[in-house]
Amino acid sequence: MQSQLLIEPRPRDDLGLVLLLDLALQELFIRYPASTSHPVHPDTSFLVAGAGGDAVGCIGLMPVVHGVGEIKRMYVRPEHRGRGVARRLIGSAEAVARHRGATALRLATGVRQPEAVSLYESLGYRPIPAYGKYVDEPTALCYAKPLP
Repeated sequence: MQSQLLIEPRPRDDLGLVLLLDLALQELFIRYPASTSHPVHPDTSFLVAGAGGDAVGCIGLMPVVHGVGEIKRMYVRPEHRGRGVARRLIGSAEAVARHRGATALRLATGVRQPEAVSLYESLGYRPIPAYGKYVDEPTALCYAKPLP
């Protein structure tokens, strides 16, 4: 799978990306039923992983502010999980963030996403205090990683 994977930027209105973002929201609402909203900042840019013409995963990257970028909406379709797609997406997002001048990346995930927590920790992301809208969110877990 990894050798056949193409990761590329896609516009917000790309049909493959729109579908992935919809699937990501559906999964978030299943895991966090009390949640009511998950807006994505309009300046978020996206990378999409494609395999065999299908969009199989995506990752969003917020603009770099004071050297820090932020990962948003990391999602891989369930039938493609465990094949290295998420690792490749994160590596690509880190490269883009470095190119944009980031010295670190941060992200928020949640206590009901243990597979995401394991992935981020295995890639060198470390827990940080909650930030922004996550400060008062008891299920939120925040992480950051310096970018060399």
